Amino acid sequence: MSGTDEAFEQRLSAFVGRVLVERRPATDPVNQPMIRHWVEAMGDESPVYVSDDAARAAGRPGVVAPATMVQAWTMRGYAASVAPSAEPSSFDELVDLLAEGGYSSVVATDSDLEFVRELVPGDHVSVEEVVEAISPDKTTGLGVGRFVTTLKTYRDADGEVVATQRWRTLRFKPKPAAEEAPAKPLRPRPAVNLDNAFWFEAARERRLVVQRCAQCGTLRHPPGPCCPECQSFEWDTVEASGRGTLYSYVVAHHPRHPAFDFPLLIALVELDEGTRLITNLTGVSPEDVVIGMPLEVAWHDADSELTLPLFRPVTDPA
Repeated sequence: MSGTDEAFEQRLSAFVGRVLVERRPATDPVNQPMIRHWVEAMGDESPVYVSDDAARAAGRPGVVAPATMVQAWTMRGYAASVAPSAEPSSFDELVDLLAEGGYSSVVATDSDLEFVRELVPGDHVSVEEVVEAISPDKTTGLGVGRFVTTLKTYRDADGEVVATQRWRTLRFKPKPAAEEAPAKPLRPRPAVNLDNAFWFEAARERRLVVQRCAQCGTLRHPPGPCCPECQSFEWDTVEASGRGTLYSYVVAHHPRHPAFDFPLLIALVELDEGTRLITNLTGVSPEDVVIGMPLEVAWHDADSELTLPLFRPVTDPA
């Protein structure tokens, strides 16, 4: 080991036992609205999170927060995480030191939570994070890296520990890019079945069609075997104009699938015919997207077997 390497190891090992995040209180106390949003998003139907009566029947004094929400209470939010700070934190210093050693990439590997008691509405949680260990170099599939283990301690307003979280990340040196980039993989295959095969077959012919109930004339999408209005199983199709408006959208950044270009614009388009279609936007930058903007179909030949309707801003409003 050279003198330079030894000095780096000493600087790195000095972080073990160091506080990365001083005890920081959550912005908001534990509250019922956030609990409700969480369980709805997670599909957790346990009544002890939303009903005092159900919670008391289960031996609790009232509703409790899901245990796995403990980290959510102390999250700072996106704006705070990117806001410039007056001086670098201990966490910033550790990240900068690892980057200096070439460990510029990161991936989370595992999280081990231990719960002391359930949180209830009104609890005000705080968190402190300490470095437990930094491993020597390890060879992984991502590259040579070091596992950084920290311990987060969650406390209530009285300073009592309510949970701990052992958090481990891999800081690694990215592998050099191959001299010749591999061929771009195929776009993921749609799940084609007896109910929707007609739609994908029409798309291969560059025709955008909408399923229509032959009994009551109701248009529906996604395709299905039965009309939701009159329950008829008889149907045909109408050919859409290919025009519509942007109803909603998201910009996907991660995780990145190599078959797509990023940032990826995923849109919910309301067709002029009245049905809505989930698709991708093309020919527009994320910062230029506006809800309600007029759109038109832009056919995308993903490969020899798959053609899909993407949408782009209308170039000819007439």
